[in-house]
Formats: sequence, structure tokens, C-alpha cells
Amino acid sequence: MRATLPAVLLIATLTSACSFKGEIPPSKNIAQEGVFRVHPGLLGKPVPAELATPVSQPVAAAPAPAAAPATASATTDTPIKMDAVGLRTQRSVYFDLNRADIKADYDPALRAHARYLAEHPKARVRIEGNADERGSADYNNRLGLKRAENVRNRLISHGAGKKQLSIKTLGASSPRKTGHDEESWAENRRSDVVYEREE
Repeated sequence: MRATLPAVLLIATLTSACSFKGEIPPSKNIAQEGVFRVHPGLLGKPVPAELATPVSQPVAAAPAPAAAPATASATTDTPIKMDAVGLRTQRSVYFDLNRADIKADYDPALRAHARYLAEHPKARVRIEGNADERGSADYNNRLGLKRAENVRNRLISHGAGKKQLSIKTLGASSPRKTGHDEESWAENRRSDVVYEREE
């Protein structure tokens, strides 16, 4: 009986912490001067290539199409094709700690992906859900899966075909930044939209 008391207390504490439904409104007035900076993904802004490119994957040397600014994909080695709006360069959706809900700031980029998929029925996308290193492997895999599912469902709600989308959880196994600090953890709490086939 005594051995289960700490487990019950731990579960009760975790349950109450995870049931917090409050939403911290995004601030557009966050200072970016000084040593500590807020990652642009947390503010719903496009992530610069130098922050978004994994260290283990080189950026493609091929130029982007003439109609678009030269931008390399964060998750593939080939340059991406741009749509008229130009939002398909944003291929990562970032999440708060232990959360899988999609912030409204990512809706324009997800609409652009969905529009492209609706207009190109042969295109295929894999959505990879990721988590930071904190938490057990099982928890991180489930959280990564939930994040990928939510991105898939949002793309479908914006007009993408179900058969065009697959999901995969990577948990904490594919960090974009390998540090043990908030900046690294924030970069790794994401879902990536990976084009397996474009038209």
C-alpha cells in the first residue's frame, strides 16, 4: 500500500498539470535585443534558414525557381516550389511544452500547403511529429503522433486529400538542435511537413 502512494501522488500531480487549459496569448512586443532571444517559430513567424536547417543535413545548392526568393527546405535537400502566396516555405509547426494544439499563427502556411495539395492531387506529404528530449520515449512518441495527427487534420479541413497525407512520429529521436536548453527544446517541439512527391 505504501509503495503505491508516491505513484498515486505523481499521477495526480501530472494529471493536474496536464489539464491546464489556459492559453498564453502571443505577444508581438517581445524584445529581441540582448543575449536571450525568442525563437521566431514561437512567435508564429517564419524560421530563418540558419535556424531551421538541421546540422546533419546540408542545404541544397540548386537555386529556387525565379518567381520565388531563394529558400531551402528545412526537411529536404531539394529547393521547394513556391505558390503565389509564398507561404509554403514554412514547413514546420511549433508547439508549446506538452501541447499538440496548433496555434492560429500557423493557419496561413497550412492553408497554402492544403491549397497546393488540392490543386496537385498526385503530390504526397508525410507529416513528422517531434518532441523535445524531456519525458519518456513512450510519452514523446505519443506526443509526436498527436502533433502530426493535428497537422494532418488541419490540412484536410483546408481541402487537402486524405490519401495525400501520411503521418509518422519521431518522438525525440530527430532533434533539430541538440542542446539541453529552452531554445533547443523549442526548436524540437514541432511537426514537419515533408513533401515526398511534388508536381
